[in-house]
Amino acid sequence: MKHIIASACILLFTAGFNGFAQQAVPKVKLTDKEKTLNSQWEGKRVAFLGDSMTDKRRVGTTYVYWEYLNELLGITPSVYGISGNQWNDIYKQSVKLHDEKGTNIDAILIFAGTNDYMHDTPLGEFFSETTKQTIFNGKEVTRKYRTPNLNDSTFCGRINKAMSYLKNNYPQQQIIIMTPIHRGFAKFNEKNVQPDENYANGQGLYIDSYVAILKQAASYWAVPLIDLYSTSGLFPMADTQLQYFHNKETDRLHPNALGDYRLAKTIQYQLLALPSGFVTE
Repeated sequence: MKHIIASACILLFTAGFNGFAQQAVPKVKLTDKEKTLNSQWEGKRVAFLGDSMTDKRRVGTTYVYWEYLNELLGITPSVYGISGNQWNDIYKQSVKLHDEKGTNIDAILIFAGTNDYMHDTPLGEFFSETTKQTIFNGKEVTRKYRTPNLNDSTFCGRINKAMSYLKNNYPQQQIIIMTPIHRGFAKFNEKNVQPDENYANGQGLYIDSYVAILKQAASYWAVPLIDLYSTSGLFPMADTQLQYFHNKETDRLHPNALGDYRLAKTIQYQLLALPSGFVTE
């Protein structure tokens, strides 16, 4: 591996959320060559919404993906992700963002959905359908008519509620949905044991179903999708991949600093293909 891992020879230990002592992987030292500091993203104000993968408390890692993106792209991050949050909380994070920043932001990245799967959230439907009368070619006709479902009780409803708020309050900002990564086994304490993604949840659904819904949501709400589930390369069900995760015994769910580096590099090159926002000066 060409990249030098800072202080790699020093064994660092930390007490994680599960209470076990575990070796902490230090952050990857970035080279000047891999930085893209003169792109459309340089100096842009980017809000990050999400769960523990985004949380400022650095759950399972010593350096979060958005910290790497700060170095790689020169962005200014504002972080609202909270461990355990689901898509109904993305709406709350969006409101907090608007309360604190107004529209003084260029882009918003949303990285969530894994906890909706783990907590058995029903998928629901994006729309309710009825019939309405309209005018077509000068004549009154009756057609099927759909209305977006905005609720906290289903995955589709939660996404619609959050995206409706963001679209109406941030019309000039770049809004991007990112899919969850694959889920490995985690045991945070005796009462909080989470199986890996090869087990269906209480709805009889696999995480793939939630990823598919997020892809549909990006299409419906006309926002770019960064499919980390497919493109990050992080696959905790393979033992050789555990170098990227927090703890092979108790937390194959959260990436460590090496895993977050891989996430950041994937996001970096996806962002380079996208406008950084549409705010006019």
